[in-house]
Amino acid sequence: MHGVPLPALLVPTLAFCLSAALIRLLLTPAVRQWFLDHPNPRSLHASPIPRVGGLGMMPAALAGMAMAGGAWLAAALALALMVLSLVDDWKSLSPALRLPLHLVVAGAFAWFALPQASPVGVAVLGLAIGWMTNLYNFMDGADGLAGGMALIGFGVYALAAALGGHAPFALVNLSIAGAAAGFLVFNFPPARVFMGDAGSIPLGFLAAALGLQGWSEGLWPLWFPLVTFGPFVVDASVTLARRALRGERVWQAHRSHYYQRIILLGWSHRRAAVAEYLLMTASGGVALLACRNEPALRLVVLAVLLCVYLAAGLTVDLRWRRRESA
Repeated sequence: MHGVPLPALLVPTLAFCLSAALIRLLLTPAVRQWFLDHPNPRSLHASPIPRVGGLGMMPAALAGMAMAGGAWLAAALALALMVLSLVDDWKSLSPALRLPLHLVVAGAFAWFALPQASPVGVAVLGLAIGWMTNLYNFMDGADGLAGGMALIGFGVYALAAALGGHAPFALVNLSIAGAAAGFLVFNFPPARVFMGDAGSIPLGFLAAALGLQGWSEGLWPLWFPLVTFGPFVVDASVTLARRALRGERVWQAHRSHYYQRIILLGWSHRRAAVAEYLLMTASGGVALLACRNEPALRLVVLAVLLCVYLAAGLTVDLRWRRRESA
């Protein structure tokens, strides 16, 4: 097994510095006025906040990936999604145009990166990538949340890749984590900048794409990315399913995610972020532990994590019902 050489750790450090520097430049009045996030029915904020974080974070992450010398296809497609999402941040594209383009990019990655997959497998994996791409955007609605998930989630990918002897792939993921840390300098509660679709959409895509690439290279099992990014996957998937069962228009803005409800119940953004970080770290730790142990122990730790999710979800649901009935 070969770890990540110490000089190579300069790559994620540069990604961090570049991300923070670019975001600081983008916060000038001449730029920020074009990308203000005005409060809407989904928002948890009362005043406009510039959503230029992704414009600084993603170029830094992609530059780090290039310096690491790996995941070229994922990086190129993430760049395409960043450009598309920048237009969306500026002009608010219709979901009827945006979502098919996301699926085209997701399908392209599945087709070219996983040549061993059957056409049906490519279609299923393409849909999974498309879902992760968008759920990350759904979960980007509270200070520090999406940036923290990126820092922890891609950090777990990096550690798993290093333990598997794949130093270049570890650096690819560390670069994304480093860029996310640079973003958090400005986004940790109280946020001075939001990520915007130009950050959340390509980050969600990379979470899925690099997760599948690690699986195809034998670094981890297929379920590993789902557990690593479990806090986002579970919250977004359960919320969407419940809204669909109630006959709601699932594509419309809302405030019924669990992370939104705990803030509406009175938690501060900072308290919610710290609690989510703990859950993210626990999920990543369980993913690593389950990945490298016998099946019996794997089932035990995954079952414990599932119980934590259930307990947290039921607690929020109970308090929310009490709030509505009061």
